[in-house]
Amino acid sequence: MAPQVGDAAGNRYGRTATSGYRARMSGAPTLHFHTDPDEFLAAAGDHLAANPVVGTVVATVAHRQLARQADGVAPPEDDWWLVVRDASGAVVGAGMRTAPFAPRPPFLLPMPDEAAEALARVCHERGEEVRAVNGALPAARRCAAEVTRLGGGRVDVAQHTRLHELGDLVEPARVPGSLVVATEDDVDLAAEWFAAFMADADEQAGRPRGVSAHEIPDRDELLRRIRGGRLWFWTDENGRRVHLTAANPPSFGVARIGPVYTPPEQRGRGWASNAVAEVSRLLRAEGARVCLFTDQANPTSNRIYANLGYRPVVDMANLVIVP
Repeated sequence: MAPQVGDAAGNRYGRTATSGYRARMSGAPTLHFHTDPDEFLAAAGDHLAANPVVGTVVATVAHRQLARQADGVAPPEDDWWLVVRDASGAVVGAGMRTAPFAPRPPFLLPMPDEAAEALARVCHERGEEVRAVNGALPAARRCAAEVTRLGGGRVDVAQHTRLHELGDLVEPARVPGSLVVATEDDVDLAAEWFAAFMADADEQAGRPRGVSAHEIPDRDELLRRIRGGRLWFWTDENGRRVHLTAANPPSFGVARIGPVYTPPEQRGRGWASNAVAEVSRLLRAEGARVCLFTDQANPTSNRIYANLGYRPVVDMANLVIVP
């Protein structure tokens, strides 16, 4: 029995062959696509809640989309959400394609290898171009490899990332200043620093500036996050904003910190350590587990978070398909 593909109602619209999966299970995986994040969460919510740290990106994006829809913002028509079920109907994987930036990489959570490969084949069969795949390993790698088998090219690693969860918070050495919650008057500075974050992160990791595709929230989205109280600045002893730390609202009891940005001229002064420690404490006080991502090629950020008590959970990657 080959893997099957269905829409949200379970209608079949394609079949792809596989091997190996049948040897481990009595039947084949089924891919179910949803265009409504609410329907997706109804189908995959229990699965995400069972491992909410690993599922943090998919869960927070789904809940963010629901909040945007409640504000009257319609989702893009070509967004999709994926639920993978085994032969018994149990959910064994999830993913999404909702990235607002080119080349709109699918983001995959752990799933059977054969499901990841089947996803590549489904995208190929319906003419959906895939030029990058992000997410958990080995699922992202298996999907990207199948994309190149079908369409040519090679898979390159754009970024190795690692997801960490806070254990026992270790207090950093205190520095002057304090944490303040952002206000609407801060939106322009927040936009500037959000835009600078990834380019500076590329440089710190030894990559050319600006090579990493990433989301830059528009003004309305930044205002939404500020109004939700999810963006903070560290201010120095003179009240100047010298660092930004943001976080996502909790999804299934997990809050994910990011981005964390200090302008180059303010680095090395302990602002980031103190801000992240304070934000972590605030999120814990709300009852949330706290996690964040690091770029494995950036020794500075990895050291900072390890010293604060963050411990590795799972490795992920951003992969690109090079023609």
